[in-house]
Amino acid sequence: MLKKIKYALIAVFIFTGVLAGAQEKSPVFNMITVNGVITAPTAKYIAAAIDEAQKENAQGLIILLDTPGGMDTAMRDIAKSILNAPLPVIVYVSPSGARAASAGVIITEAAHIAAMAPGTNIGAAHPVAIGLGGSAGEKDKTMTEKIENDAAAYARSIAKTRGRSEEWVEKAVRKSESITAEEALKLRVIDYVATDVAKLLAAIDQKEVTLISGKKILSTQNAVTKDKKMGTRQSILSAISDPNISYILLLVGLAGLYFELSTPGAILPGVIGGISLLLAFFGLSTLPVNYAGILLIVFGVILFIAEIKVMSHGMLTVGGIISLIMGSVLLFDTPEPALRLSFQVLIPAVAVASGFFIVIILLAVKAQMRKHFTGAEAMIDAEAEVVKDIDNEGEVFILSEYWRATSAAPVRKGAKVRVTRVDGMKLMVEEIKK
Repeated sequence: MLKKIKYALIAVFIFTGVLAGAQEKSPVFNMITVNGVITAPTAKYIAAAIDEAQKENAQGLIILLDTPGGMDTAMRDIAKSILNAPLPVIVYVSPSGARAASAGVIITEAAHIAAMAPGTNIGAAHPVAIGLGGSAGEKDKTMTEKIENDAAAYARSIAKTRGRSEEWVEKAVRKSESITAEEALKLRVIDYVATDVAKLLAAIDQKEVTLISGKKILSTQNAVTKDKKMGTRQSILSAISDPNISYILLLVGLAGLYFELSTPGAILPGVIGGISLLLAFFGLSTLPVNYAGILLIVFGVILFIAEIKVMSHGMLTVGGIISLIMGSVLLFDTPEPALRLSFQVLIPAVAVASGFFIVIILLAVKAQMRKHFTGAEAMIDAEAEVVKDIDNEGEVFILSEYWRATSAAPVRKGAKVRVTRVDGMKLMVEEIKK
């Protein structure tokens, strides 16, 4: 009986060791998700993910991509990182309904393995749609052609490096052509169409890819994926780089400083405003900003401040609202929808900000017009009692104090008078007739 138990334990240990050894030999692929506008923080995130995968001896990096496009400089940085990656980088446009538009086309084409899920699309990579400039009306024909030719040559060179369709990527750049996943596979724009990551890994087993160090055969049998989430710092930087978030932070910052200047000593609004402004400046530095838009927004706030100091009967406030709206519309100088301010954010933000400034102006004006309860101003129209005959000059008792007083007409002791003016340490009064 003991021998049977002994043999059974040995068998269990051997079986466990075999399983552990098999698990250890399973290839590991790191996986990240890039969802949204391509900006400078996105480029840094992908570069860091490639370095991390190499340090962890992963077999490759899978990028789940869904983007409407973004900055040209960020896109080129990402393409450079992928092209020079020391390990295979797989770009998978996923899930169904996702897209690789504009800058996403170049990122997908730069990958060692390019794949898409059914129900996705790729294309529309015209240079004005990847942040290389404004509309054709803003540039002469020669400059427009230079930009377009540069973008087309860049896209063709990447497609040629990866052995994909140079003709189609040029159409995507020059004619903004867009196609489905199935069409992309047929035209050799991508390598695979797969419903999920597991099926994609199974399909690319023993696939040969070319790295900067040479050729490598992918081994994906029993492969496991490690989902690498974006760190807190990177998530914050990425969120701030969204044009809508940057815009809201800018308005909050200006509103906070405005409140602090209009009511000194509040402290908290000033602190919040300062932090928001600094964060907004970081976000705006990564986006195609039109500085005329920023100046118009700042000028609008100056007009709101001026309304408190100068009674313009609302004209300065109206000018401030118009300046705020125009500045918001002009803030981001790009035809790329992903990098423009959404009207769903712009309209409520302008309405709330304008309402805030108007309320503060009304409170400040109301405070200025309120009757004074201390100081010399509080004595105007106050009632006093004559304690010494006023014959050119006399004395009155007011607010528990004795004051020298003068009147245009003589006033006898015991009479009631009203203060009309304060002249230094002397009051100008007039008798209250019964």
